[in-house]
Amino acid sequence: MNSPADAEMHALAQLLTPQGLHLVDSIGTYDPERSLKLSESLRAEGYSPELVSAALTQAKLRTQAKAKFGEFAQHMVFTRNGLEQATRWSVAALHARRYAQADLTHVADLGCGIGADSLALAALERTVTAVEKDELTAAVATVNLTGWPNANVVCGDVETLDFSDLENGAPDGVWLDPARRVTGSGRTQRVFDPEAFSPPLSFVSGLADQGLAVGAKLGPGIPHDQVPADAEAQWVSDHGDVVEVVLWFNAVRRPDVARAALVLGSRADGSATAAELTSETWDSPAPEGGLLGEVGEFLYEPDGAVIRAGLVTDLAQQLDAHLIHPTIAYLSGDELHDSPLATAYRVRDVLPHNVKTLKKWVRDHNVGTLTIKKRGTDVTPEQLRKQLAPRGTEKATLVMTRLQEIGKERRAALVVDPVH
Repeated sequence: MNSPADAEMHALAQLLTPQGLHLVDSIGTYDPERSLKLSESLRAEGYSPELVSAALTQAKLRTQAKAKFGEFAQHMVFTRNGLEQATRWSVAALHARRYAQADLTHVADLGCGIGADSLALAALERTVTAVEKDELTAAVATVNLTGWPNANVVCGDVETLDFSDLENGAPDGVWLDPARRVTGSGRTQRVFDPEAFSPPLSFVSGLADQGLAVGAKLGPGIPHDQVPADAEAQWVSDHGDVVEVVLWFNAVRRPDVARAALVLGSRADGSATAAELTSETWDSPAPEGGLLGEVGEFLYEPDGAVIRAGLVTDLAQQLDAHLIHPTIAYLSGDELHDSPLATAYRVRDVLPHNVKTLKKWVRDHNVGTLTIKKRGTDVTPEQLRKQLAPRGTEKATLVMTRLQEIGKERRAALVVDPVH
């Protein structure tokens, strides 16, 4: 084989047969401690070494995929890159709901990968045309969509696709997840220029200009000035991870929302939660006057989606809080407001940003487990922890940051306790 990618393609080609799929189904949950013995046993039964290796690799990927797809993973096929790039099931379900709420009946998933979003759309009874350029990935998507008669896979280039030639006719909605990686010289690298995506952002905008209902999943780091003026931009965080920004156009765009931060989580009983902060414009309250002040009794750390969406000062107004520095995403206030959009801490002390002072505080308070957070300062938490040498029995959290007080800036260490 010329490369690991070629080897994976060869292995998958063997696996995507009735015999191969039956074999991987029979393995079930991957157990690394019994994999060698199982491999030897399967070879003794007459399976080829290549097929056994492919089946075990697939079983491992299915086991890893449970974090994204739950029990669906046990009935799916994955590639390594496909699993890494696939939309989490909980998030894909939200995408699909947009199209269902807009009463769109036929959605084209352009660049469907292994078919995660197509599955969610099919589950909401949309007619789905999943389009994928790579033949092997298209075959994987076909397997994953088996059992959904309202979904079919087309192997083709989305940029030259003629919608009128599709089996179910032209779609009234389009979903895209443009590739943000390029492969060359045996290496895969991320690209950050939206026009270097495949397909590029201009292609996405072109579809929207035709009047189609369009949703496009992009990396959450896209600069605000590159978001098309006619799109709603929704940043999504899932259990603390900012996973994407979706640009919504036309029928799937909310007319009164320019940008939004959607935060997904779960309660103690395991039930799902969702909270969202939206803005009708790209303007936020200026961080001055009542939005900038001293450290109060509570500190709030906004969720990453709120920060990416530029909605920190909007959240400050919702929490009756203020910024402690005009360019740093920490908020503070004297009243506790419970919000899934931010993590709350009770402030115990405000100390100088000084190793000698902090080391003495750690020793005097018998701290042994020390969590160090930072924002707006060049501190390396691991290095600082070694310098402070916690050896006691108590727990503490330090927030290393900068404060803006009475026109003066100073570095500080906030001693805080998480509010549960």
